[in-house]
Amino acid sequence: MAEVIDVQVSYALPQRCELIRLSLPAGSTVAQAIEASGLRERYPDLDIDGRNKVGIYAKLTRLDVPLRDLDRVEIYRPLIADPKAVRKQRADAGKTMKKGGGAAQA
Repeated sequence: MAEVIDVQVSYALPQRCELIRLSLPAGSTVAQAIEASGLRERYPDLDIDGRNKVGIYAKLTRLDVPLRDLDRVEIYRPLIADPKAVRKQRADAGKTMKKGGGAAQA
């Protein structure tokens, strides 16, 4: 009998998180797990070959990486705005950033 590994595939949406549990043959890759999860059919806007990055337990990875037993594959949504660029724009505009919930000091 072929060895089987148990993995999870996760895709976080703004309102909820999809978490699919799978049993796959040993040696399956990240891409194979995503295909087996059915998430690409459910969410046609998923583009794991382009704009959506993937990882295993919050560490970015490639699609051809083989999975180990109990790995969790995570599909990340693209950022709406680059945090570094936003901070730079604020600094260029001369705006001070607030610290905490209070008003900024003049």
